[in-house]
Amino acid sequence: MATEGPVATLILLDIAEQSRMWGFSRFVVGRFDMDDIPGLQFFKVLGSGEDGGFGLRPSATRQGLFCVFASDAEAAEFVRSHPLVERYRSHAREFFSIRLHTYSCRGSWSGMSLPIVAETPLTGPIAALTRASIKPARAAAFWRKAPPAQDALADAPGCLLATGLGEAPLLRQATFSIWNKVDDMDHYARTGAHLDAIKAAHKSGFFAESMFARFIPVAPEGSYKGRAFG
Repeated sequence: MATEGPVATLILLDIAEQSRMWGFSRFVVGRFDMDDIPGLQFFKVLGSGEDGGFGLRPSATRQGLFCVFASDAEAAEFVRSHPLVERYRSHAREFFSIRLHTYSCRGSWSGMSLPIVAETPLTGPIAALTRASIKPARAAAFWRKAPPAQDALADAPGCLLATGLGEAPLLRQATFSIWNKVDDMDHYARTGAHLDAIKAAHKSGFFAESMFARFIPVAPEGSYKGRAFG
């Protein structure tokens, strides 16, 4: 399914034991691998929590790469054949990729906001990305509220995949999830611990910057956290 306008991609991987040093190097030199990629408009090299979760303890092996391309074709070609992606595949014991057509986006990520390129779906799977730059003075309050909402996400009906991601420990955090249908995502977002956390964030001003985006997932492929796609 092609679309007009910018398209996001997300790669998630679990680095193989013998490639851990290569994996650690991504956080230091990974940004230098992103030069001269056709159509690339924005990218973030991301870490993850332990076991791909959301806690304060970082994972030694789980990582992510989020990119935005000028077109769906360029995004698909990057995942299909770019040497960088092939290196990721060769060093991973789990590798997952997906293209993301934005149908809703509020806020920004390092000043970038995702353009709307798809209509709101009536049914079928959707994906969601939430990310925030947490104010240092509000970090302790945020992390008191976060665990119950994150625990609820892991067990939420209709959640096919959920993982924690981040640009930096404690202060720059993101959550990516895939849902069986729109209603499942809405039910989680508007009830229980997650709703309490959102209200607290709004009332207390936890975030210096935030972005909440929803997507139509396209071409999910591979496996992550033991779940196979494609």
